[in-house]
Amino acid sequence: MKMVLLTALGVGGATVIGAVLGFVFKHISHRFSDWVLAFAAGVMLAAAVIGLILPSVEYGGAWGIPTAIAGVFCGALCLNGLDKLVPHLHHLSGVDGERHPAQTEKQNKVLLFVLAIAIHNLPEGIAAGVGFGTGNTGEAITIAAGIALQNIPEGMVIIGPMLAAGMSHRRTFFAALMTGVVEVVGALLGYFAVSLSTAVLPFALAFAGGTMLYVISDEMIPETHHDDAQGVTYALLAGFCLMLAMSHYLG
Repeated sequence: MKMVLLTALGVGGATVIGAVLGFVFKHISHRFSDWVLAFAAGVMLAAAVIGLILPSVEYGGAWGIPTAIAGVFCGALCLNGLDKLVPHLHHLSGVDGERHPAQTEKQNKVLLFVLAIAIHNLPEGIAAGVGFGTGNTGEAITIAAGIALQNIPEGMVIIGPMLAAGMSHRRTFFAALMTGVVEVVGALLGYFAVSLSTAVLPFALAFAGGTMLYVISDEMIPETHHDDAQGVTYALLAGFCLMLAMSHYLG
């Protein structure tokens, strides 16, 4: 339990680390951010497949494949439903292209952006916690490390829009902190869910994997692959291979 709690705090704390870096480095180039995000996407892709979906098939026995497929689609559909409840991350991160919005309206849009990130962080946290249900601590930690790595640039990204909207440094940091706290709560929920009943483990693993695949496909890859993106595919592959090696040697 101690390791789970420390890992949960580490995953949520990565967002705070990113936020601090966002305060320090306010003018990070878009290209550098793309490379970091693409690398994190590769790590998460490998973590979702190797650490969550394949174990789901293994633990599911005779029903492993149907359970894994159902779990993956349910996880993706869950996040798709969340996308419909809150404004899309890409739209809000650009403040919908409005050039001169009123200060209050601009802050509201930015706070909705932060809320959207917080909601998306919940299933990511659950994925980190569910990973411990297999009993393979090394693999669970690598999954959490992949999610934490993605949280650092995410924490950096949310600082700029809040400061630009006129929010105070204290309020901006508190909002970023709350997105990390949501992930800690999600990790603990995921761990306790599979601890109470091992019967739900195969589905829970695939569900968590499906949420991660959705985030990678719908948010991370489109964000990094724009007109002036160069070499980000290799950053993704590097992240994937790093996770592959970590899973092999630590698993």
